[in-house]
Amino acid sequence: MTFLAIIIVVFAFAGMIKGMIGLGLPAVSMGLLTIAMSPFQAASLLIVPSMVTNIWQLFAEGRVWAFIRRFWTLLVGIVVGSIWSFLPTLSQSHGHSSEILLGCMLALYGLYGLCVKKLPHLAQHERWLSPIVGYIGGAVTVGTGVVIIPVVPYLQSLHLKRDELVQALGLTFTVSTFCLAFFLHHNPMEGITLDYRLSAVALVAALLGMWLGKKIRYQLNEQRFRRLFFIGLMALGLYMIAH
Repeated sequence: MTFLAIIIVVFAFAGMIKGMIGLGLPAVSMGLLTIAMSPFQAASLLIVPSMVTNIWQLFAEGRVWAFIRRFWTLLVGIVVGSIWSFLPTLSQSHGHSSEILLGCMLALYGLYGLCVKKLPHLAQHERWLSPIVGYIGGAVTVGTGVVIIPVVPYLQSLHLKRDELVQALGLTFTVSTFCLAFFLHHNPMEGITLDYRLSAVALVAALLGMWLGKKIRYQLNEQRFRRLFFIGLMALGLYMIAH
């Protein structure tokens, strides 16, 4: 019951943050869950909530095929990186390397969110950058359970419109989640089984959290809350590295 309560509280909190500022569900849930369990087990719980919310985000605006045609090299890179990763994966070294790597990614993401005000315009280099960024993103996915660095900053550097950016993130997150699910299924860790019933409970908690977050979104100063979110994310990452 304690284990179940941790899952419900963490995903409800992560969903609430996503409902308020539109991001943070995988990063927050992975960061908090790995305090109480291995990164491999935390990633297995993330599959269903992440898959459902990302697919909804992808298809909400339509024009999916246009995004696939534009970013297909990025997506192929993610798949290749998840199969032939140059980083330690979630199933190696009992998760110690993955926990450090996840801490580094969270800290970098927090620092990036706090410090970067204006990104360079990289659209003219998209043809050759996309497969490289995708490959690194795929390796990070099977190494940490989340795809953050460098995919999110890269897509933002293309200066897409807000709705286009949301849909592009939904597309890359959906593909990376499928890759993560495939990796976890074919690289089981001894003593840990993938429990999709618990993952379904996590989904319900995340959706309730998102509903609550949307309710209170307009009662807060969004910029101030985003700043606090990135500070908290950086602190959580540094704690995981030190721990």
